[in-house]
Amino acid sequence: MTKVFFYHNVQDRLGAACALVSKAYAQGKDFTVYAPDPERAQVLDRLLWTQPPLGFLPHCRADSPLAAETPVLIASQLDALPQDQRLLNLADDIPADFNHFASLIEVVSQTEEDRQQARQRFRQYKEMGCEIQSIDMAGR
Repeated sequence: MTKVFFYHNVQDRLGAACALVSKAYAQGKDFTVYAPDPERAQVLDRLLWTQPPLGFLPHCRADSPLAAETPVLIASQLDALPQDQRLLNLADDIPADFNHFASLIEVVSQTEEDRQQARQRFRQYKEMGCEIQSIDMAGR
């Protein structure tokens, strides 16, 4: 069963997502970011080019010919991916087929709309029997 981690109380959802992906990459871990919204995916792509500020975070779209050899993928769909360990969800709903991943990360900002959507996803994961861990990022 997929382990689900909720990182909540972040100032900037996409900025926090980049920081988490950067940290995982520094530890040698592959990562898939689910971003079905094209605008959100584009902003994330730009941010990943600048994170970390003095480093390089190799990433590409999941449909790129380089996807099989790239540690960080940005995906608008989760079928036929070369990675299945870590998934970061930037959608407002639960991703279909998330249970093919060992772990799933949700990043929740302090906006009321984001918090409400996250609460709904939390309930759905719980109803599915997922093990959930919450990490409060306030003050970090």
